[in-house]
Amino acid sequence: MKNLFIEYPKCSTCKKAKKWLEDNKIEFEDRHIVENNPTEEELKEWIQISGKEIKKWFNTSGLKYKELNLKDKLFNMTEEEKIKILASNGMLVKRPIFISDRGILIGFKEDEWKKILK
Repeated sequence: MKNLFIEYPKCSTCKKAKKWLEDNKIEFEDRHIVENNPTEEELKEWIQISGKEIKKWFNTSGLKYKELNLKDKLFNMTEEEKIKILASNGMLVKRPIFISDRGILIGFKEDEWKKILK
C-alpha cells in the first residue's frame, strides 16, 4: 500500500505533520481533502481499519461542523448517516489523515506518529 497523506493545505496542523513526514523521509502521496474528499467507501474501510470510533473522524472545531449543529445531531444518527455526511464535505473530516500499511492516523500527535511510522 502506498502511503497517503490527506490534508487541507491551509491547516497549520497539516503543515506540521507534512513537515514531520518530510523531515523523517517518509514518502507519501498528497491529497487535498476538499478537492478530493474521502468517499463513503473509503471512510467505511478506514474507520474499520483504524479501530477508532466514528466520532473521532469529525473535525469538531470546524466551522462547517458547528454550522450544521452536528454536536447535537450525531448522537441520533446511524453510522451510515454519519459516514454519508463525512463524505459530503472534506471540511467535516478531521485532518490530517495518514494511511499506510502500518496503520491509519487521524490528526497529528507526533508521539503517536513516531510509534506507528518509525
